[in-house]
Amino acid sequence: MTFASPWLLVALLLVPAVLLFALWVDRRHSRYAVAFTNLDVLASVAAVRRTTWRRWLALALFLAALAAAGTALARPRATVSTASSRATIVLLIDVSGSMRADDVKPSRLGAAQAAMYGFLDHVPSRVRVGLVSFSTTPEVLVLPTTNREVMREGITLLSPEAGTAIGDGLQVAVNVALSSVGRHAPRNSKGRIPAAIVLLSDGAQTRGVLQPLQGAQLAKNAGIPVYTIALGTNHGSLGLGAFGGFGLPQAPGGAGARFPVRPDPAILRAIAQVTGGSAYRAQSASKVQNVYRKLSGAVVTHTQRREISSWFAGAAAFLLLGSLAAGKITAERLP
Repeated sequence: MTFASPWLLVALLLVPAVLLFALWVDRRHSRYAVAFTNLDVLASVAAVRRTTWRRWLALALFLAALAAAGTALARPRATVSTASSRATIVLLIDVSGSMRADDVKPSRLGAAQAAMYGFLDHVPSRVRVGLVSFSTTPEVLVLPTTNREVMREGITLLSPEAGTAIGDGLQVAVNVALSSVGRHAPRNSKGRIPAAIVLLSDGAQTRGVLQPLQGAQLAKNAGIPVYTIALGTNHGSLGLGAFGGFGLPQAPGGAGARFPVRPDPAILRAIAQVTGGSAYRAQSASKVQNVYRKLSGAVVTHTQRREISSWFAGAAAFLLLGSLAAGKITAERLP
């Protein structure tokens, strides 16, 4: 924290000055009481002394109010995180057939949907959120909006489909984000615009035109970090019947055989590294919820220097009221 007028911090000297004056006045009153009282009165004074903290509570709050007011005079400044008025997050979600797997309860897609609902509850209200799903091809379900109910409806519509086209999904998500913040949006010191993509996938690419890292390069060029979540365990599997018509290879064992559906954290980690985002691994419903909750307040904020005098002025007013209330409740006045 810095100060625009640091020389005004001299006003804080009032705090020790008032404290010393209060101690002097209190000591003077004590001497007077001892010199002119009888034993009964002295005993009552001793009883009062046993509740010293009550006598000094009002003064302590008053001194804290003085300190806050003195700090406010010096116009303190701090680095704070805020969200841009056009800040945008695009949720990019894999809806390939493997999202039916139930190694993450109730299913991979069900856990992802629950986590996204929670994400909407925690993301700042001024941030626009959009939804893009991808399987064999990507699809824009909800354009970036601050209307959380529309987003919830879009999340409800998600259902497992076919293959996994991560690269194409990233291309569409980048275009959606750019259309929201503006293609000429100013960039911060890291070369980023106020937008981010949160990509959740549970497998390797099996479809699409663009490769995952080609899509990641598009995001990097646009100044959009991609935060990735690899969903699922290495033991996830599905019966071959769940993949009917998806063009996956048939394994020995007939209709009763199961097909492994492992996540691909390596490619998702590479996407995050290329774009300057972060990569996460979620092997349970609670973990994916924690990841989304962590990302909800961080992915599109930027830091700026801001004067916070009003914070200290407000604290001073609150503490002053507290001092008056304490004096009223304890029936004590400032020494």
